[in-house]
Amino acid sequence: MRYVIHLPASVTSLAHARILARTAVRALTFLAPLDPGETTVSQEDEQDVRHRVYCDRLLDGGRRCALRAEHESVCAARVRR
Repeated sequence: MRYVIHLPASVTSLAHARILARTAVRALTFLAPLDPGETTVSQEDEQDVRHRVYCDRLLDGGRRCALRAEHESVCAARVRR
């Protein structure tokens, strides 16, 4: 059985919600059970409508794309800095 942690935070736009979620994921990547590809955000009153934070497309070799959702570049397994 799996449990999902919901961490409410209030921001004023979808873009800011995604930025905050990506920042939280990066800060917590040392936790083994964290699944960044499944990170989503939603409006407070429409929690059943979720927006992906990461692309999460399956890449060759079984890894997933680590770039932000709706990115325009080629998918990559790591964020380029």
